[in-house]
Parts: sequence; C-alpha cells; structure tokens
Amino acid sequence: MDWIRDHAWESWLIAAIVLGSLELLSMDLVLIMLAGGALSAMGVALLGGPFVVAMLVGIGVSLGLLVLLRPAMVHKLHAGPTLAIGAEALIGKRALVLEPLSHAAPGRVKIGGDVWTAQPFDEDDQIEAGAQVDVVSIRGATAYVVRLQTPA
Repeated sequence: MDWIRDHAWESWLIAAIVLGSLELLSMDLVLIMLAGGALSAMGVALLGGPFVVAMLVGIGVSLGLLVLLRPAMVHKLHAGPTLAIGAEALIGKRALVLEPLSHAAPGRVKIGGDVWTAQPFDEDDQIEAGAQVDVVSIRGATAYVVRLQTPA
C-alpha cells in the first residue's frame, strides 16, 4: 500500500492502462470512461495533489464521461443505415414495364434482373409497355409502381 501512495501517478497510469485494455474485451465503452477518470487522477497526482483529491477527481471525471459522453458515443456507433433485404430492398428502385399495367389487369415489370407482377399504385392509372416506373411498395408477389415523372 505504501508503494501505491509513494508512486501515485504511476499507479493511476497502470489502472488506466488495465481499464483501457479490458475495454477491448468488453467493447461497452464503460471501462474506457473509467480509464479517462484514472488518467485525470494521474494528472492530479503528478501535480502533487493528495490521494483523496486524486480519487475524487477520478470518480468525478469518470461519472461525467459516463453520463455525458458515453450516450452520445453509443448512439453514434449504433447509428447507421438499416439493411433492407428481400422485397423491401426493391422499394424505391426503377423498373421497366414489360407488359401494360392497369389496376384491373396486372402486368409485368423488370426490377434489376428480376421480372415481377406489377400494378399501378394509383387505381386510375394505366401504364404502357416500355415506360420507366418507380417501385413504391410490394405486397405479396406484386409490385406497386408509379409512373416516372418527366419534367414538362
């Protein structure tokens, strides 16, 4: 115990290194915040502050990092594009009409390399073969499409 008191800054540095190393195993961003607190306590010890003050600073900085910084970091790490798979991945894609489409008589469209049964999204719309359309939804095995808007 006397060695820790006599080598306070080294002890805090060792604690920070151990906590930082353990963070690599947990990947939860808790231990790295505690390591930040240990580094701040090391700074107090380097300046000659008493052990109790260094500990209080370390605890305060650790809590501050856990409460203020960690939630934003976790949100940033978990934020990202959602992965659309299956039929959901086709929504928003452009398609080519192979057979005329109407609400009463579904036709066929080519989306990417696949041919799908399709109907116009708008019940009153009729789309001729060869037109470009956008896929707006897919229900079952039917793609619902809208005519591509061309600038006037």
